[in-house]
Amino acid sequence: MATHEREITAPVDLCLADGRLDPAAVGWSRRPLHRSRIPGWGRVKRWEYWCVTTPTHLIALTVSDLDYLALSSVYVLEFGPGRRREFERTSITPGGLGVHLPDRVAGSRGSPPVVVGPARPVRGQVRIGITDAGGATRLTARCMGPGRLPVEADLLVAMPEGHETLSVVVPWSDRRFQYTSKHTARPARGTLTVGDDVLEFGDGAWAVLDHGRGRWPRRVDWNWGAASGRTDGHTVGLQLGGRWTRGTGSTENALCVDGRLSKIGQELDWHRSARDPMSPWTIHGGHSSRVELEFTPFHVRHAHTDLGVISNRTDQCFGHFTGTIRSDDGQRIEVDRLLGWAEAVAMRW
Repeated sequence: MATHEREITAPVDLCLADGRLDPAAVGWSRRPLHRSRIPGWGRVKRWEYWCVTTPTHLIALTVSDLDYLALSSVYVLEFGPGRRREFERTSITPGGLGVHLPDRVAGSRGSPPVVVGPARPVRGQVRIGITDAGGATRLTARCMGPGRLPVEADLLVAMPEGHETLSVVVPWSDRRFQYTSKHTARPARGTLTVGDDVLEFGDGAWAVLDHGRGRWPRRVDWNWGAASGRTDGHTVGLQLGGRWTRGTGSTENALCVDGRLSKIGQELDWHRSARDPMSPWTIHGGHSSRVELEFTPFHVRHAHTDLGVISNRTDQCFGHFTGTIRSDDGQRIEVDRLLGWAEAVAMRW
């Protein structure tokens, strides 16, 4: 069941001195090992995306630097019984002034802190912090919510001893490539305050990270699905991708079971109704049917923007995964309503 992709086990530079992809960097690893300094300017994309979920609410934080502009956003969704609230605040910085993302995973041990935005944000401003907390990652955020209610988040995301994550380089060419580090099933705790409401993140709170550094083509489409939680007596993290990796020899598909990563080198088959994003999705494939899942949405977040130089059409559906997965050792695990999301994105940037 092992993937055909090369496993990287020692630190490696992502790029050569002239900014082209280093062939030695192509592969995947169980922990972040790539030094992702990318010389040059113009097509480089850097971001940190965190989503922390509970059975009743979630928060997503994004800090991105696209060379010619930077975006920082806070997204909140409440979906518990009798609770429905959704809002997003996004701050755009022309030229990316003041936004500096490190060449390694922000908030990892020894990584310099990332802090963007004013200490006391007003109107559409956003402040986000991502810092190392002794091996864990501390996430903080401030913005103004609906009705000018103050919003403040303070979360601590643990990195359990020996917990494995997926890092992989996707090579379109030696001048167009992406390094991504995807973390699933990382336990979290903390609070999100919206006005006088305090939303707790405790038992049953899980964090997912999408760390990205690369030099992208002008247009790209992708699918991404992720989920974390307890099911069938195991702690399970799903990391599933599609479309953008086809033809590169690399995938971003992996399963994390009780902290151990199983890499899937085959592309997965995604099926959904483009006309009805709230209808069930199916995701299946991999050697010996590694993934057989149905995803049932309960909420869809539409993000459709056109700023001229950049346009984005995103249908991000939050919902539950049900079905089966198989780890590298052949263990069959029943997935029963694992909370997460699946998205379809068309990007021009």
